[in-house]
Amino acid sequence: MEIKDTYLTIAEASPEVLYKEKNSKFYGYAFPITSEDEVKGHIENLKKQHFSARHWCYAYQIGVSKIQYRTNDDGEPNNSAGMPIYGQIQSYELTNVLVVVVRYFGGVKLGVGGLITAYKTTAQEALQASEIIEKTIDIHFEIKFDYKNMNKVMRIIKEKNISIVSQKMEETCQIEIAIRKKNAENIFSIFNGIFEVGIKKIEL
Repeated sequence: MEIKDTYLTIAEASPEVLYKEKNSKFYGYAFPITSEDEVKGHIENLKKQHFSARHWCYAYQIGVSKIQYRTNDDGEPNNSAGMPIYGQIQSYELTNVLVVVVRYFGGVKLGVGGLITAYKTTAQEALQASEIIEKTIDIHFEIKFDYKNMNKVMRIIKEKNISIVSQKMEETCQIEIAIRKKNAENIFSIFNGIFEVGIKKIEL
């Protein structure tokens, strides 16, 4: 069975999209994120930008093997905003993404059905306007060795085209490497088999 080691996300923040329904205006935005902490900053910026809006509803999903997600109706009827937005993140099969829809109330109530359609459509348009990219799921390892074994280690890194995340080169050297998930076991066993070289997985 092949290991799935890629995921889809967006390359950068989407351009602003606008959806109108019975005088209400819905502005949609999508942002790439890697942690929950980033969500607050994006929401705060949009609240400054749209200070006279009525609702700032959103949904996000983070993670690859452990998925974290959250939806927020921000005062709209239950599940009429956050869930339809989240549904679009799922239908595009994205992760590490936040979608926010800002609503200006136009004086005419849309009803729950109307709200669901408006939030879903705005989220869909924001994601359609985004550049969707595929990224690899990487496993990080720390390699430790004495300086005298430097050439052995560097030769493998070069041969296998391994990307180095960080390195400390002193008497005892430490290198953090990132390996695509499907190649991780193979690379681990190569380093593990070298005399006087230690390797361990880093839990991110």
